[in-house]
Amino acid sequence: MQGSQIKLVDSFLNTLQHLSPHTQSAYRRDLNVLLGYCRDHDVKQWQELDGRRMRSFVAWRHRQGIGGKTLQRNLSAVRLFFQYLIKEGAARQNPAVGIAAPKSARKLPRALDTEQAEQLVTIKENDPLALRDHAMLELMYSSGLRLSELTSLDTTAVDLEDAMLTVRGKGNKTRSVPVGRYAIRAIREWLPVRKTMAATEQKALFISRRGNRLGPRSVQQRLRTWAIRQGLPGHVHPHMLRHSFASHLLESSGDLRAVQELLGHADISTTQVYTHLDFQHLAKVYDRAHPRAGRKKD
Repeated sequence: MQGSQIKLVDSFLNTLQHLSPHTQSAYRRDLNVLLGYCRDHDVKQWQELDGRRMRSFVAWRHRQGIGGKTLQRNLSAVRLFFQYLIKEGAARQNPAVGIAAPKSARKLPRALDTEQAEQLVTIKENDPLALRDHAMLELMYSSGLRLSELTSLDTTAVDLEDAMLTVRGKGNKTRSVPVGRYAIRAIREWLPVRKTMAATEQKALFISRRGNRLGPRSVQQRLRTWAIRQGLPGHVHPHMLRHSFASHLLESSGDLRAVQELLGHADISTTQVYTHLDFQHLAKVYDRAHPRAGRKKD
């Protein structure tokens, strides 16, 4: 491209002082990529860029392995730049208007399989912290709790007789979720020990050895410790137990709407990420459940 066209890019970038340095650097990189594309595709004037060429630019970037979020930012930079060019009389139209970036592939959450989950939560030690951690892990896996939901629980949230839990989730919304018998048993074993550790006014269900409400970072550390001690491979984090709860429940029931309610998702599209079951699992379910499967083994 001609030097005057490149100067327009520099002039535009100088108008971005109100943005963060990180954003300024990102937009500079984005426009430098566009300059390179124009040089390689014989675009000599900014006015030559139209919607067709911009779609080609996006497709070219996508073929290079650039993800949807980065392409969205690329297009945002180009839109802003052409707004500036139009204002300066250097362009008549904005070629990036109406151009959409390809959607990024949704990353599937990592989950433990049923054997790994059982291996993690089966804690047989009975010192105070082990009893507490056993109750925490069983409850997270049993009821699909977020880390913030677990740490905000008070003792009054658990109804041991009805095996139900009142959870305060995102947006301060409350929901009731069932609690499995293993988690109920672990909580019953923890509560008498908790009484000896907590101050009279302390309401938290899970507390530190000093009697304070247990914080998220402490839960993460304890989970990491138990994962290592129980011989699990890789990094195990609290949300993985929530993912495992959802995946295992959906595999067994197939009831997406129920899983949505239990997880406290406002939108079912958030829950649908758990519907990705591998073919081998589906084939096993088919063989076991369909009365006319009858596939003979050679």
